[in-house]
Amino acid sequence: MRLRNFLPIIIFGCLPIVTSFAMGERGKDADTTRLALGSTNATSSHYAYFTAVAKIINEQIPGLQASVVETGATVDNLERMRRGQLDMGLITSSTLNHAYFGKHGFQGNPVKSKLLWMYALAPQNITVRRDSGIKSLKQLDGKRFGPGARGSSTEATSEMVFDILGITPDWIRGSNDELAAAIKDNRSNGFVKSAVNYRYDPLTQDIATFTPLRVLGLSDEHIAIIRENLPEVGIVEMPGGEAEDSGPYKTHAFLIGMSASPTLDADIAYQITKVVMEDDIIQRSSYPGLEGVNLGKLTMEYASAPIHPGALRYYREKGYAIPAIAE
Repeated sequence: MRLRNFLPIIIFGCLPIVTSFAMGERGKDADTTRLALGSTNATSSHYAYFTAVAKIINEQIPGLQASVVETGATVDNLERMRRGQLDMGLITSSTLNHAYFGKHGFQGNPVKSKLLWMYALAPQNITVRRDSGIKSLKQLDGKRFGPGARGSSTEATSEMVFDILGITPDWIRGSNDELAAAIKDNRSNGFVKSAVNYRYDPLTQDIATFTPLRVLGLSDEHIAIIRENLPEVGIVEMPGGEAEDSGPYKTHAFLIGMSASPTLDADIAYQITKVVMEDDIIQRSSYPGLEGVNLGKLTMEYASAPIHPGALRYYREKGYAIPAIAE
């Protein structure tokens, strides 16, 4: 399936743990700099990816020791970077754009976190129980429904998308596990959850084992409204199937990546970007969707905010064409 013009359109989230090793803090060994990498909850495939990145840093860059921190995902990570609790963190293209430029939930209070790299596309499945009788997005108006894990980009983006479409569910809040339990217990009609590649993620698959589900796609009218009002959010063509109880459908999406604290040292950012870009085994083994993906090219194509100067140094050395927004 081919990526095409992601901006504006592509056709085709446990309690937070606060680390004491944020902002390049020196450890007991004066030659060691400890870094805190904010990820998401430990049940997510993205947590496994961040564990792989920490392994690459720890094994290949002398003097750096990275630890993965379980968090509430993107929005939480950006706020922690603002407070100096994280050095790097999981972000999405849309939320990083909003944070850096002070838009939407960050209006008047921007977070000047800069991009390091992108690594995955995240289609956002709008999924309901089949026995709810809900067959269109409009029918979610006033119904109990989860927008995504509290503090995640899924939650923030879902709220914006539903708002511009004029649909107001009775939002159910919580972690992904809490939202899943509410669906299983019939206390919620469904939720929005990132897909893995173009299929259900493991958590949604678990729900569907005993609770048949249905995916709700976007209409052409929905897509036109999203393109006009949220150009930083993309649209993905999904294959559908028996599990989704649908034929091919379209849904909104964003890219997932790693960004840096506004104060991350440029040389550290350069070293980390270099070893991650040049690894073709550890990341792929932790996140199979990376097979055949050129991370540098992906980052240049879909950068939605400035790139950290240290990372830019690496990309320029390798001859990448740098987009204007990345400068």
